[in-house]
Amino acid sequence: MKRRALAAAALLPVLAFAQDAQVARKVDELLKRMTLEEKVGQLHQLSGRQFTGPESSKYADKLADIRAGKVGSMLNVKGVAETREIQALAMQSRLKIPLLFSLDVIHGYKTVFPVPLGEAASWDMEAIEQGARVAAIEAAASGIHWTFAPMMDVARDPRWGRIMEGAGEDTWLGSRIAAARVKGFQTAKLGGTDAVMATAKHFAAYGAAIAGRDYNAVDMSEQQLHEVYLPPFKAALDAGAATFMNSFNTLNGVPATGSAYLQRDILKGAWGFKGLVVSDWASIKEMVPHGYASDLADAAAKALNAGSDIDMEGYAYTAHLAAAVRSGKVPQKLLDDAVRRVLVKKYELGLFDDPYRFSNAEREKAALNDPRHREIARDVARKSMVLLKNEGGVLPLAAAARRIAVIGPLADSRRDLEGGWVVQGERAEVVSIVEGIRRRAGSSAQVTHAAACAPGCATLDKLDAALAAAAQADVVVLAVGETWDMSGEAKSRTDIGLPGQQTALFEALKATGKPVVVVMLAGRPLIFNEVADKANAIVYAWFPGTEGGNAVADVLFGDYNPSGKLPVTFPRNMGQIPLSYAQYNTGRPVLDEKNVVYKSAYIDSVNTPRYAFGHGLSYTTFKYSGAALSSATMSPGQKVTLTVDVANTGKAAGTETVQLYLRDLVSSLVRPLKELKGFQQVRLQPGELRRVSFTIDRDTLSFFNQQLKWGAEPGNFKLMVGSASDDIRAELPLRLLEK
Repeated sequence: MKRRALAAAALLPVLAFAQDAQVARKVDELLKRMTLEEKVGQLHQLSGRQFTGPESSKYADKLADIRAGKVGSMLNVKGVAETREIQALAMQSRLKIPLLFSLDVIHGYKTVFPVPLGEAASWDMEAIEQGARVAAIEAAASGIHWTFAPMMDVARDPRWGRIMEGAGEDTWLGSRIAAARVKGFQTAKLGGTDAVMATAKHFAAYGAAIAGRDYNAVDMSEQQLHEVYLPPFKAALDAGAATFMNSFNTLNGVPATGSAYLQRDILKGAWGFKGLVVSDWASIKEMVPHGYASDLADAAAKALNAGSDIDMEGYAYTAHLAAAVRSGKVPQKLLDDAVRRVLVKKYELGLFDDPYRFSNAEREKAALNDPRHREIARDVARKSMVLLKNEGGVLPLAAAARRIAVIGPLADSRRDLEGGWVVQGERAEVVSIVEGIRRRAGSSAQVTHAAACAPGCATLDKLDAALAAAAQADVVVLAVGETWDMSGEAKSRTDIGLPGQQTALFEALKATGKPVVVVMLAGRPLIFNEVADKANAIVYAWFPGTEGGNAVADVLFGDYNPSGKLPVTFPRNMGQIPLSYAQYNTGRPVLDEKNVVYKSAYIDSVNTPRYAFGHGLSYTTFKYSGAALSSATMSPGQKVTLTVDVANTGKAAGTETVQLYLRDLVSSLVRPLKELKGFQQVRLQPGELRRVSFTIDRDTLSFFNQQLKWGAEPGNFKLMVGSASDDIRAELPLRLLEK
């Protein structure tokens, strides 16, 4: 039996090659039959949100283009009935080439999961993959072939609203999360009707927008680009990402949409990417206001030549690409290559065999009403929550706390728990925070609710009622933070403090003398020093999604011991931004915060963050001991093992994320003070001890040098293992030998 299984496994690459060859042959045959205009049509993507229903008559010209084969893909058409109706128009075209239907399924379709930055705080690759898996099942059942996710832009500036969509500030962690999300969306092979094509976006360096302002320029060294910002994209490609999306920003003066260096030299060249590249919304057209293209025709030629295959809602290709090919401004072979990439994906999805295979009403109904999806969303949400503070062990809520006042503008909000980038239309009913607490507390506890102010908290018009509720309570649970529309695309902020009068609300409640547990909702790190200083406990819940209220209650009552760790640094004030744990030393480093004269420091603040990357508390405690290396020296081809014992020294079962950091002490380029190089999550019962091990090889010690060559340099390194980037429990020296 084992021998037959091995033989079958050996055949898989051969079968895949045969299938690839068959698809290539079909595509080549189809290309020979296509007119120039039909080829251009395959690269034209339209938004069709109102192409069906009562408004459809307004779009007769665009519907005619679909019938004529002048549209290759659509976005914002969703649902079995709508996608089937539009696909039927494409089937009236001369060559009957099916459409691709795409949608921004960012953190759930009907069942909304925590925003991606929140999911990243789980540091749990299985949970993150499951979140994408459920989203893919629901979206694919609703006629969607392709999602514009995951976003893998490394972001170290919380002013940037789209930090919400990514995995935070770290390259190593972001790369693992990128791979997990791609696998969740796509599964192992394209073509299943329970999966969608993933999009690695935004290529590249969008997260480094100057001043944290969306769509702004990016200027950085080639070394930083390759070392910090590109690796998550390479990880997505290696995981099988079917598509890439270019970014709105310029990179060192060249719009990413028109960058042959990014799209042809790196992505399609050095990395050998065989999938398709789609522009971001109208980003080809936007090369004109950038000052890189003289007009729309010039933009079309520059984008296609640079490697941008599909024009999303830019109307540059459909208006000017055919003429550019006829005039020789765009080589025919580049046009054919772009069209081939689109057609291959349509074949791989099985759309030529059955254009309606994703439009099955029974499958849609079953997928959108599967109760398991809510269970998974609840589990992912509670894993994403980070316990920032727990003074005096006020959490979990004691059985004696029978009178609970749930206060704040977000306490009974439902829409704000979902966050931005949710699919328009019917969504699963959201459980609010007060509802979740009431369900968990049961009839034996008295749970009162007072909003104190409306979301945004412009004025404390209902403060008296809130104070009265607090006065009668044993404990106050205060739900504050951003509203759903304050994080995401085009939501950059110059002030990332608590909005409105929420800090004043906290101060007033704290003055009652009652313990105050703060539940913070946000899509980015916020600055809340007064709350951080005085709150009894703080749970950072992000925007936790459909099951957010139940997940919050699970954490507050101790039904789930919080295990989240921050995937991004929380600054103390705006002046520290951008701020990352992976900072570089200076010639005048601060060694003692009490002695900063003529050091690289501020005169009005310490350098350290409010909460460091990797920080996250538990209801139990963990002790690290016995850290050791199998060898203190390592030859170039050798591997060494770092081991450390981790014990649960508290009274509750809990999960610890053991983090491995590295510093290259002397090298040809100054290296960061710390770089995450690994982590392991271990769940331990009270009193349980487990040995955790990490393998260190040459790749672990490598970096991109000034010549952009990847490698490790002989010399001394420091290995650090601990519970957070600022909570290192053991340091070990390692020397890499020359030979």
